Amino acid sequence: MASVFLVVFVNGKICKDRNTVSANDFFFLGLNMPGNTSNPLGSKVTPVNVNQLPGLNTFGISLARIDYAPYGLNLPHTHPRATEVLVVMEGTLYVGFVTLNPADPNVKNKLFTKTLYPGDVFVFPEGLIHFRFNVGKTNAVVFAGLSSQNPGVITIANAVFESDPPINIDVLTKAFQVDANVIKYLQGQFWWNID
Repeated sequence: MASVFLVVFVNGKICKDRNTVSANDFFFLGLNMPGNTSNPLGSKVTPVNVNQLPGLNTFGISLARIDYAPYGLNLPHTHPRATEVLVVMEGTLYVGFVTLNPADPNVKNKLFTKTLYPGDVFVFPEGLIHFRFNVGKTNAVVFAGLSSQNPGVITIANAVFESDPPINIDVLTKAFQVDANVIKYLQGQFWWNID
């Protein structure tokens, strides 16, 4: 009789055979270490999701440490599968998110913003575009919890201006109501990915 090997995927990740699971599948080392912010954005995300910590698979949670140099930015992005709760440990951050397109065409999307200080908590609802900017003159550190072991991330500028192949320039000039030279310029930029 031939043996049958069953592979189970949960949220796109393979569930490990329970006979091969070890304590290391539930352990992550290093969230006490500052991320390297010497990049064009001045920020570094250290994610701890199912990709870094296999033991999170099926648990519906993940987290991240985000470090910011003075005036560092975490680009406008969205998590398609998670709500995010942020806790400021050090520094001063200007944060915000934008609501979904309203049903009424006469109503604009609403921006919710707050300036946060150590000990403050802010929530970014699932799927909404959000950002964080260090408005202080010192480094900032935050920890974020997310309601998915595999929250995903879509960086808005990268998705629009750095797709492969590129989005048709006629689509983008009409969508953004700008000249084709502006779109070509934006498509020619190096867009920095966040983790």
